[in-house]
Amino acid sequence: MRDFQQGGRSVTISQNGMCATSHPLAAKVAVNILETGGNAVDAGIAAAMVLNICEPQMTGLGGDCFALLQPAQGDKFIGLNASGRAPAGLSAARLRAAGHSAIPDGSADAVTIPGAVDGFVTLSNDHGKLPLAEVLAPAIRYAEEGVPVAPRVAFDWDIAAGRLQGKAQARYLINGKAPQAGQVFAAPDQAKVLRLIAAQGRAGFYEGEVAEDMVASLQAAGGSHTLEDFAATKCDYVDPISTVYKGHSLTELPPNGHGATAILMANILGHFDIASLGPLSAERVHLEAEAAKLAYDARDRFIADPSAMQRLGHLLSPKTAGNLAALIDPDKALHLPSQQLESVHKETIYLTVVDKDRMALSLIYSVFHSFGSGIASDKFGILLQNRGAGFTLAEGHPNEAAGGKRPMHTIIPAMLEKRGEFTMPFGVMGGQYQPNGHMRFLSNIADYGMDPQTAISLPRSFAHGGELALERGYSDKTRACLAALGHNVITPETAIGGAQAIRIDTKSGVLIAGSDPRKDGCALGY
Repeated sequence: MRDFQQGGRSVTISQNGMCATSHPLAAKVAVNILETGGNAVDAGIAAAMVLNICEPQMTGLGGDCFALLQPAQGDKFIGLNASGRAPAGLSAARLRAAGHSAIPDGSADAVTIPGAVDGFVTLSNDHGKLPLAEVLAPAIRYAEEGVPVAPRVAFDWDIAAGRLQGKAQARYLINGKAPQAGQVFAAPDQAKVLRLIAAQGRAGFYEGEVAEDMVASLQAAGGSHTLEDFAATKCDYVDPISTVYKGHSLTELPPNGHGATAILMANILGHFDIASLGPLSAERVHLEAEAAKLAYDARDRFIADPSAMQRLGHLLSPKTAGNLAALIDPDKALHLPSQQLESVHKETIYLTVVDKDRMALSLIYSVFHSFGSGIASDKFGILLQNRGAGFTLAEGHPNEAAGGKRPMHTIIPAMLEKRGEFTMPFGVMGGQYQPNGHMRFLSNIADYGMDPQTAISLPRSFAHGGELALERGYSDKTRACLAALGHNVITPETAIGGAQAIRIDTKSGVLIAGSDPRKDGCALGY
């Protein structure tokens, strides 16, 4: 039990349904949908669409999503990959010939076809209960009327405002500036798009005037995108992958996402007695940092579009994890080459919903960098993601950019089971940090017995790109110890990631949720 004289959050507890998101309005909309007869899929889609307006720097109709679904009847997890592909005309050779060593992250070449809308429509058709028009109604209202900008959103918006290009500036700035907390932001033209999707399904977005608007805007910016690229977009149901860590089964999605990185980290850290170390100790941070360096190095070598991915078995192998764990020196930091194969970002939303029948949705949805490519479509103002920056231009690499391929993706939803019983959907925002964040959350649960809120709120660390970022919750003594081990210790500009989780008490059936205080959101139930 936490000390109620200290700052912090209690878990949120309810008996019927629950939603945890990074914005209160989205959580409220989800619970309203549950109370009016919708299921977890309906509520999750409704919340995600509201987040388009509440956190436009993080997510939007021009982005991608991934989902894990636990059906109400206890069937096995269902995985959905709704990440878009590169336009057919994308060529790594052309970009190399133009002198590029990486895809410019604010260029039209970095824009892959948005996959999220097709994913949401597919989930609604296959697993939802309510008509799509009813699910999208709250987002349509908020897009037209606007929402007051939340404090963390305003902070991030101000940092990233310079990424907005051309006409996107007029749509996403107020009087030429990032909105301050409390100012109202509206996107009425996106309400028109949502109405078309509600009436026509995926055709309302991937065909007709909306697709024409996106294609014309991208071609004007130098892109090779065509109407055929948009019409061909299709999500895929995929088989999840999993491992066991200290009695807890961790389930992730397979590539092109990097869930396999989280599994590799879990398998590496399973060789160490983490529970014997203090939760905020230098020893724990060091082991986690070293495991992350090794797992991310493997990620950058192998993870790619499934059609080009040949080493998934190697990444998931206990032998691989054992060999990597043996490289960790408890008294000295490893110095691996800085990961160069993917552009860094921190802009994602994650939400989770559990309904009264115990259907559970773990959903993550993003435009990649803050405000994506910074390019918005002219007519409807749809911000377009820059997921193509996740490709490499290294010739012959599995993740080499090419038309029709999906890039290596950083956003990953997750599920936990214990002793064969489903216990928790969860996810961690924060781009590159996500596999590390999954492992940190899982370790907090499995090694230290923390409740979801405590596990989320605990200060975070992350080793990447030659630096070890420590949030301000770590002591000066811990920082000095880590520096003595050879780590380049820094304090990050912003908090590391965000997270949401809902635990299902398998004995009482009660729902116990946590929501990250690093964001503006909350968990709500009924």
